[in-house]
Amino acid sequence: MPNAFDATNPPFDRLTSQELATLRAALDIAYFRPGETIIAQNAPASALFVVIKGTVEERDGSDLLALIGPKDSFDSRALLHGKSGHAFVAREETLCYTCSKGVTLGLIQSNPRFASFFYREISHKLDELVRDEEERRYGSLMRARVSELFLHRPVFIDASDTIQAAGHLMREIDSNALFVRDGDRIGIITGMNLSKAVVLRRQPIETPVREFAHFDVVTLRPDDFVSTALLLMTKHNKRRVAVHDGKSYVGILEDIDLLGFLAGSAQVVAGRIDRASSREDLAIAARETAAQVRTLRRQGVKVEIVGEVISDLNGRLFSRLFEIVAPAEIRTSGCLIVMGSEGRGEQAVRTDQDNGLVLAGPVDKTALDTFRSDFSGALGDFGFPPCPGNVMVRNPVWSKPLSDYLKDFRHWVALPDETAHMNVAIFYDARAVAGDAQLLATAKTALIDMIRGEQVYLAHFARAVDAFATPIGLFNNLVTSEGNGDALDLKKGGIFPIVHGIRSLALEHGLLETATDKRIAQLSDIGVLQAGFARELGQTFRFLLTLRLDGQLAASAGRSGTLVRPSSLSSMERDLLRDAFQVVKQFRGLIRHHFNLGMF
Repeated sequence: MPNAFDATNPPFDRLTSQELATLRAALDIAYFRPGETIIAQNAPASALFVVIKGTVEERDGSDLLALIGPKDSFDSRALLHGKSGHAFVAREETLCYTCSKGVTLGLIQSNPRFASFFYREISHKLDELVRDEEERRYGSLMRARVSELFLHRPVFIDASDTIQAAGHLMREIDSNALFVRDGDRIGIITGMNLSKAVVLRRQPIETPVREFAHFDVVTLRPDDFVSTALLLMTKHNKRRVAVHDGKSYVGILEDIDLLGFLAGSAQVVAGRIDRASSREDLAIAARETAAQVRTLRRQGVKVEIVGEVISDLNGRLFSRLFEIVAPAEIRTSGCLIVMGSEGRGEQAVRTDQDNGLVLAGPVDKTALDTFRSDFSGALGDFGFPPCPGNVMVRNPVWSKPLSDYLKDFRHWVALPDETAHMNVAIFYDARAVAGDAQLLATAKTALIDMIRGEQVYLAHFARAVDAFATPIGLFNNLVTSEGNGDALDLKKGGIFPIVHGIRSLALEHGLLETATDKRIAQLSDIGVLQAGFARELGQTFRFLLTLRLDGQLAASAGRSGTLVRPSSLSSMERDLLRDAFQVVKQFRGLIRHHFNLGMF
């Protein structure tokens, strides 16, 4: 067996070292001429083939179904079921590794993770991919850098300053530790040190802090590993360490923040939001919320859970800001809503503002104008860019009394155009985050009642599912765009058709749920979607969201994370992406048939 065989190529990366040795010993190399049949249709297969060089056509009679290239394998179905449903023919001179049927079946039987790759259902493949990702990510968690953790900013106090002065400064900066400068020495003093000095040692509050500071400071660099920080804290029995970049101190790392990073610190951020008393406090919490996305993904948290956690934190942030900046009249008679992907809980990485306000009735115009400006301006300061379509509180169109919204609904439904359909989609995905949630519930119920039974309207609404082509070719190849740097757009090609198609079905059936995956589950429960297909569609949606989120986290500034280059994916991810887009195509066909879009 040639040593050049790539054992990192899925699914062979799932084999144990002993199983891999068995495979290597059994492998051979076969050469096929152009046009030569490797496996005939409806014939048994004697081996599993892995393409080294060349291209293999997968055919159903005279129909070309797919092109199989280097590192792709075939045909496990023929090995498992006794015969191949399709023919496999060399398109050009082709070299393949071959592994005999007996050895391949033995590996499949002994290794469930290896076997799962050969399931035809995309849901099984995706389940296995998630488990693989979790194993890799938990291993990488300890290799995170100290700079990725929350650091308390370095604030210095002179050793001659008093306990009283140190206590006031700690409260002012909302920190439990200060650096102490005593000539050439640098130390740390904590709130606990101050408490013990006063309570246990009965020291006057005018006592200099040098008496209680610790000058045996343990120091780390920002690019040190998290594992190093944990080791030093344990070895030196320290609850906090100083972080020094070689020129100056850049922060203090506390054990609670380190443990929060390892165990998930979203609850810590939530507490900071709830305790915030000013816009400045919320600005700090907003930065911490944004940092949670990378932390949660590094910890192997599934994309749908990341979305829910960040959605909850953002909701808390918006709600607390509403309480701080809204006058009493608006707080008691208004409902703050978020819309779009924020409303559906599907956007983890911060994007444009999509929010609005539903009022029970008219309020003071000056107070409302001030609130509109203050609320949207604060979110801008927190790092939430303005919505290009101006769907935000500062726009009077999206912050007004319920009665005015109901008038808009009637106009949108009676005179539907592209803008009206977009507005219905935006509002239907809305979620209440502060104030009187019943106002939003009343508005949504009214909107659903206006549309109920209007099949022509619903068909026009659902047509947007075909706004973008699915990037999968005739031969099951991924279609990229040179204008996008040989990349394809996950949002246009896969995510949007699922979101809007499911939204159309949910609106038709009057569902009040906003999250796409939960809408899928409800549509399955009421029999609109078959259970098996609903599972595959849900798994496909989560897989596409995962690729998008990972792309967003890795993207450089100014580059969209919704674009993915197939060449940057593993062969298994490319295989899954092809399967995912086939599911999207199937779903779009279902929507066309259901709403009779062929009449347009």
